[in-house]
Amino acid sequence: MYLEFTHSQSFETFVRCHIHAFEAMAGIARELWFDNLATAVAEHQGNLVRFNPRFLAFAREYGFVPRACHVAAAWEKGKVERAIGYVRQNFWPLRSFSDLGDVNARARKWLDEVANKRQHRETGQAPDQRFQPESLRPLPLLLPDYRDRTDAFVHKDLRLSFDGNRYCVPPRYVGRRLTVKADASSVAIYDQHQEIVRYARSWQRGQTFGAERFQKELFAQMAAAQGSAAQQRLITLLGPESEHYLRRLADTDRSLTRQVRELFSLIREYGPDAVAGALAKAHGARAFGADYIANILHQQQVRRDVQPPLRLKDPELNELTTDPLSLAEYDAFILRSRKESCDLTPPETESTQPDDDEPPTGSTPR
Repeated sequence: MYLEFTHSQSFETFVRCHIHAFEAMAGIARELWFDNLATAVAEHQGNLVRFNPRFLAFAREYGFVPRACHVAAAWEKGKVERAIGYVRQNFWPLRSFSDLGDVNARARKWLDEVANKRQHRETGQAPDQRFQPESLRPLPLLLPDYRDRTDAFVHKDLRLSFDGNRYCVPPRYVGRRLTVKADASSVAIYDQHQEIVRYARSWQRGQTFGAERFQKELFAQMAAAQGSAAQQRLITLLGPESEHYLRRLADTDRSLTRQVRELFSLIREYGPDAVAGALAKAHGARAFGADYIANILHQQQVRRDVQPPLRLKDPELNELTTDPLSLAEYDAFILRSRKESCDLTPPETESTQPDDDEPPTGSTPR
């Protein structure tokens, strides 16, 4: 005996239950008999039977011959009817289940421990002892895909509808039609042959899955797009040199979004030309940050009063004039002293301090 519960009577569910039974029995019988359910039998008139074309295709793939019971011929299916009564009386009473997976797991355990171990009233043997799996035909090497399948449109809220629920996908698929494939346990969403995301199947209605995950990704992309647009506006206002400054600024540990926002505030306060000039100075000084640029702009805007000349108490001293002095010779002397000190660097073992009796090297004795 094989037993499986479902929430659906669709053709795909009907076929998947057959496949699960074939796998549980490790083979396929040569003939399979069916009551006249519409999923398998399209029309039955006397001895003439027209099977569902999709079901016939499934029978060809798995290599069995379908047979249909005669109408109102209860003697042809008595064993099946008695088995259903046995399940209702021995498995179902006094049991409670959390979901479809739970009921099927308990059904498999009941089959293995009770139903297929009992002594059958008609044969006098246990079903698993009487069963001869070697007489079955082997399963096909390549199993076909009989999952529920439909195409669904992805709306702006990242959701597509399937089976009364809504499933979210990444933002890049908005406005496209994707393929949804589902079995009893999972719902998989495909872009052509590539799987995008997979969810556990829910048999409830009005549920939404994956919203938190993919909406967070959408918000991150929106923030990145807005940040990129703001940077482009800033480069347009300050000139192409600002792009190099922003790249170097992005390499620091500062928040680029906040720095761009502060630069826009400086532009509104001082104007784009003044900010562009201050940015060039900050770039030359390798000072990366809106606060450095704000400091440069503040210094440029502060008014500097001219200091009056020093007035001495003696009026005659105030009238003295001196010849203008040139500091070029002093600068040359300083540079020459530095060069000589670099060329004549003492060894590390010798003291670099001058003796008390001799003047320091490069100094002029007084």
